[in-house]
Amino acid sequence: MKYYSTNGKAPIADLHKAVVKGLAEDRGLYMPEKINKLPKEFFDNIEKMSFQEIAYTVASAFFGEDVDPDALHDIVYDTLQFDCPVVNVKDNIYTLELFHGPTLAFKDVGARFMARLLQYFIKQENNHKEVNVLVATSGDTGSAVANGFLGVDGIHVYVLYPKGKVSPIQECQFTTLGKNITAIEVDGVFDDCQALVKNAFMDAELNEHMKLTSANSINVARFLPQAFYYFNAYARMKEIANTQHLSPNTQLVMCVPSGNFGNICAALFGHEMGLPIKRFIAANNANDIFYNYLQTGKYEPKPSKQTLANAMDVGDPSNFARIYDLYGKSHAKITSLISGATYSDEQIKATMRECYKDSGYILDPHGACGYQALKDGLQAGEVGVFCETAHPAKFKEKVDDILGIDVEIPERLAAFMRGQKQSVPMSKDFADFKAFLMKQ
Repeated sequence: MKYYSTNGKAPIADLHKAVVKGLAEDRGLYMPEKINKLPKEFFDNIEKMSFQEIAYTVASAFFGEDVDPDALHDIVYDTLQFDCPVVNVKDNIYTLELFHGPTLAFKDVGARFMARLLQYFIKQENNHKEVNVLVATSGDTGSAVANGFLGVDGIHVYVLYPKGKVSPIQECQFTTLGKNITAIEVDGVFDDCQALVKNAFMDAELNEHMKLTSANSINVARFLPQAFYYFNAYARMKEIANTQHLSPNTQLVMCVPSGNFGNICAALFGHEMGLPIKRFIAANNANDIFYNYLQTGKYEPKPSKQTLANAMDVGDPSNFARIYDLYGKSHAKITSLISGATYSDEQIKATMRECYKDSGYILDPHGACGYQALKDGLQAGEVGVFCETAHPAKFKEKVDDILGIDVEIPERLAAFMRGQKQSVPMSKDFADFKAFLMKQ
């Protein structure tokens, strides 16, 4: 499979180059030249397959031309050492729980897959040059990537995060690891962290000094594997439909809390492969750039606003470029398949309280946007599944305060909290960041 840049001015790349480079030379995002359709028989029998079997089938369609089948099998099965179950919350609303991995967030899937695929390609190179992964995080990406790559030979990870703008529990998941993980505490917002990463990739002197790649959702090896759990959600909903006698005409709506838009982008790629989802809802917090694009046809990035759902605090979502490209830059095509919703902090709090009171289900602030968007937007004959992207304990102080409860902290999260913080303070000035990396 060959990969082109969304900006259309970079050389065509193979998967190896797209994964190791992360960003194309023209600052565009890599896109596969074609998306392989999956056969009807796969969807006819999908509910009888395990999550790992489903994911391997999808991975083979994406990556099978470029990765040895046995190696790809090992990468997929090693990545998915945990489940992503579907749970009924209320009436015709279900949640796809994506917080059962090592760092209790959806990004565990993409981060673990990418770590293993990157190591596979590094071993093929045989030049023993260390690869340096730069990743900007607004919350969960940092912990998922850091833990996905922890102890992986030949790779060093630099996690850039905005000072004071990630939850204390999120912070301890990537600042306490040591080994091949360096946490960089940037005096700015997430967009500043992302700008530092992008500028590093474009700096010729820095790239001559060290081999750089990204593990943000701009990397094809990070965002594409997230499609795995949408196929799994469809399989589990098909199972539920068979046992609970839902109408065979019931149509599935998928709602994705959206920040940098890698997660919903993966779902849309799944749809292009034949995944039978009727439509999608992108749920935003107050950072409503995509929502406004849907209404007006104009994409107008803004500085990000700090909200309760901090992992979605993105004012210029990178993966919009992929969605725009996927549908031929057609606003009509995009709006025919995707609708939007946007919620203030007060609305998020009200949703969390109402859901807990009605069903006993504890939403985190990001999942609350997804749940409310389905409540507001589901139509007759539709069943909705929203992504619960992180365990509520990762936002314990907020959730406890909003719901008046004491959320239990899972042991694997408590273990991170007992660690010692190690981080490097950094300004948002690229010259300072470059000077730091040039000394490494």
